[in-house]
This record gives sequence, structure tokens and C-alpha cells, in this order.
Amino acid sequence: MSPSAGETRVLERLLPDEEATARLGEDIAMALRPGDTLALAGDLGAGKTTLARGVIRAMAGEPALDVPSPTFTLVQSYETRVPLHHFDLYRLAAPSELDELGLDEMLSAGAALIEWPDRAGDRLPPDAVKLELTHDGEGRLARIAGAGPAFERIARSFAIREFLAGPGWGEAARRYFTGDASARSYETVTLPGEQPRVLMNAPRLVLGPPVRDGRPYADIAHTAQTVAAFVAIDRALANAGVSVPEILGQDLDNGFLLLSHLGAGSFLDPEGRPVAERYTAAAELLADIHSRHWSSRLEAAPGVVHQLPDFDRDAMAIEVELLVDWYVRYATGRPAGEAMRAGYASAWSAVFDRLEHAEMGLVLRDFHSPNIVWRGDRAGHDRLGILDFQDALIGPSAYDVASLALDARVTVPPSIEKATVDAYVAARKRLGAFDETAFAEAYAIMAAQRNSKILGIFVRLNERDGKPAYLQHLPRIANYLERALAHPALAELAGFYRRNGLIGDVA
Repeated sequence: MSPSAGETRVLERLLPDEEATARLGEDIAMALRPGDTLALAGDLGAGKTTLARGVIRAMAGEPALDVPSPTFTLVQSYETRVPLHHFDLYRLAAPSELDELGLDEMLSAGAALIEWPDRAGDRLPPDAVKLELTHDGEGRLARIAGAGPAFERIARSFAIREFLAGPGWGEAARRYFTGDASARSYETVTLPGEQPRVLMNAPRLVLGPPVRDGRPYADIAHTAQTVAAFVAIDRALANAGVSVPEILGQDLDNGFLLLSHLGAGSFLDPEGRPVAERYTAAAELLADIHSRHWSSRLEAAPGVVHQLPDFDRDAMAIEVELLVDWYVRYATGRPAGEAMRAGYASAWSAVFDRLEHAEMGLVLRDFHSPNIVWRGDRAGHDRLGILDFQDALIGPSAYDVASLALDARVTVPPSIEKATVDAYVAARKRLGAFDETAFAEAYAIMAAQRNSKILGIFVRLNERDGKPAYLQHLPRIANYLERALAHPALAELAGFYRRNGLIGDVA
């Protein structure tokens, strides 16, 4: 049962030695987000310094980082994954001095680790997580208390440590690896003498409020709700010879997976530019995937079946609505009115009608550079390690080709887009009968659908979620949209976009 809102919870951890104290610091570091405050209390010699160093070094990803005591400077700041500010208030003359130190400003974009928090009086945030270290025989006892998101994230991080202990990785070093636009995050975990592994932390999806017919957006768009989707699709792809992470441990209830590490080879060149040969290799892998028959019922575990949803009209429509919900005002300076919304929906409905005869198959949905590991020392399809496919569904197979050839995170010039599509078409023809004309139309439709959706999502990430970095991608996505709308089948839709100032002239 989930705790009630505002209910204080307490966790305790026995720390038999300094290594265990440092691991506790790692566990806390993996959970910290901007705005979090950790109030660290304890007698002299209780291990506060060891714990603080464990947090800071894990946040920085540098096990040997020098972490001086801020006793005399009062605060020491670190440019880590989340900017981290280490306070020592032992010499604080009065709580009001925290205002001069800029605690509130620091918490707006970073996290704070505060020793001697009792000297702060009532100046600490009310949701600060309190951690007290006390002597316990030859070791220490850590008592962590709090309520709210920061405490719950820390508690979840402790649960991850317990999960890792199951397959013998309880003493592994944890380092933040990456996150994405969802609540999922990833860590690398290492043990001496072992190959690095990846920990996926995938909380159950929070569906949000109903937006249409009593259904939330994520339900209509068929976003995966549990990690079972990843497990089921991973197993199916592996059985088909696709290089995906091996699942070495799983906790479906909590959303934890321990995975093999596919490597760190970039799908792009050292300057972040697309490499034509890698895109064509990925297109040929897609051709192999799309030429196969896939069951829509996939097993994640005995008795746990994941049903691949259909990429139906409702899902496609609610995704493209993100453009009028978010991008229109950003691009034109005025919100979309009812007439515009109705015209937009009508134009897209006519386009979706054209997909009735498109080839349907397994759609991985986010098949682009961030989710592909290049392994140049291998051969054939094994050169491509594939990640992040839990939202896969059954739909127009051309969608994945558009996702690859019009890569949202990197500028793909028309020449490489053409080479990628040509490689896919040639591979499909080698593998059997293939309607190239029907594919070209479906490719244009799905490219326009996907890039319309992304324009809305990236503006939403800035305006709703405070992630302005996504705005840098908008010119590229708008250009991709114009390329897709140049197909004759989309002439009426292109006219609507043009009349409403959403694109320029489509060649």
C-alpha cells in the first residue's frame, strides 16, 4: 500500500564498514534530482564525511574525486549530473546566513547535501530528507526519514540495491548512465572481474487524467505501462536473431531489470553526424524484421503475456494533436482555435484513410540513433545493438523506416535519407514480394505523422517539463516534416499546414 500524502516514512540501513557507507552514498546519488535536500546529521566520527564523499563521487562519476570539507567555506559546489551543493553549517552564525549563501537559488537547479542541519533552524525545505548516522557496535546505523518524491526515490534506489543482491551484484558500483523523456532511467553497474551490466529502473507508468472518452493519453497512444512489455519484446527479438540486451535478472512488479551491456559504440561519427553506412545497415536490419511474421501475444514470464497493441487511428490521431496543442502557439504566437483544430483533424483523417492498405507489421517505434549501438568489430546484423523498444506495436512498418531515415536527434541530409530508404527497399525486394509504391506513400504519411507529433512533444518538454534543450531540435524536425509533406498523396494536408503558417512552401 502506498503511503498517504505527507506521511513520514522511516528506513534504516546497517552499515558494517566504510565500503557499505560509501555504497549507501551511491544509492542516494542515483535518486537525487534538482530541488532535493538531504539533511545529514550525526555525532563526530559517525561517518558523515564518508557518506558525503560517497554521494558526491557517485554523482560526479569519479571514484577518486577530491572532496574537501566545506567547514570553513560553508559550501562547496560540484558540477555533476545534477549540480550538487555540499554545505557544512557547523560554523554558521545564524540561520539567516543561508539566505546569503543562496540555498534557495541553488535548489532551483540543483540538490543540496547539508551537514549539521540543526544549525539551519527552520530554513530547510519542508520536504528535506533527514539522514542520521549513529554508532552501532563496530559499524553505523543510518536512519532515513522523510515524505514526498525525494524520499520515495531514495527508497526505490534502496530497493534496487536489494534487487541487485539477488543475482550476486549487491556490492556493485552504481553510476548513472542515461535517462529519457519518460520516467525510466538507466545505470551502469560494475564488479571487479565482471563485464559491466545495465540496470533499468522503469517505474509503472502514471497514466494521468482522462483526455478523451474517459481514457488518459498514454492509454490511447498505447504507451507501455510496465516493464513486462520490454521483457516480452526483448525475448521475441532475441529469438529472431536481433542483438538486444540479455535479461540477466528481472523484477516485473517493481520494474527492475539487470541487462547485459551491448557496448558504447556510437551510431554516429565522433562529431555526432550520421554515417551513411550505419544507417543503411540499420535499414537492412529493419527489412529483415519487417519481412517476418510476429505474434501479437508475447510472453514476458510464465503466466505473464504482453499483448502488442495496434497502432490504430485513435493512437495516430492523438499523437498528431500534440502539434495543435503545443507547437501551434509556439510557431505562430497564437493558440489553435476550434476551426483550425477541426480542419486539422479532418485533413489527417483523410490521410489516415490511405493507410488501410499499407503493410502492417512489428513497429519498434523509436528506431533511431539514441537507441542503436554500433559494434563495428562484429558482422552482419550483429553490428547493431538495439535498445528501447518497449512501446512497440503492430502498425505500418514504414513508420520505423521514417524514424531511422529522419532521425529526430541528428540532422540527416536528403542524400543519406535516400540511401537509407533505398537500402531498405532493396533488402525487402531480396527477401520477397514488396510493393515499393505503396511503401513510399506509407513512408511519407508516417514521417509526417511522427514529425508532427515530435514538434508538439519537444515544445511540451520545454513549456511543461522545463527542458529547454529539446527546442534546439525544432528546426530539424520542421524540415523533416516539409520533406514528408512533399509527397503527392499529402498535397491537401501540406496545403493546410502552409495556410496556417506551420511550414513554408513545400517543393
